[in-house]
Amino acid sequence: MDRQAFKPDTRYTLACKDEHGRVRPLNVYVYRLYDRFMVARDTGAAGLVRRIDYGDVERIVRTTEVAPADRFFLPAGVLDEASWRDRSVMQHYASAPGRGK
Repeated sequence: MDRQAFKPDTRYTLACKDEHGRVRPLNVYVYRLYDRFMVARDTGAAGLVRRIDYGDVERIVRTTEVAPADRFFLPAGVLDEASWRDRSVMQHYASAPGRGK
C-alpha cells in the first residue's frame, strides 16, 4: 500500500502485519499521513495512537468517512512527524467537559 490509498479523518478496517509477521485486523481512525507512515488511533478498547507503516498494510477491508462533528482531535505536537521517528505506539488521554468525560 502507499499514501495515495488513505485519507485523513477517515476510519478504516485494515489487514495489517503485526510484529511477528502475522496478518491481523485493525480498526483505526487516521489523523495524519506522512511519506512513509500514517498516525492513527486504534478504535478498539485500548484506544492507542499508533504509527502504521504503509508496507505493513496488506489491504483495506472497509472505509468510512467521518463527519466533521464526529472527528477525533489531538494536539499538533502529538501528531508532528518528528514525534513519531523513534516510537510506534503512544497512549493519549484527554478529558473534555463538552463530551461528558
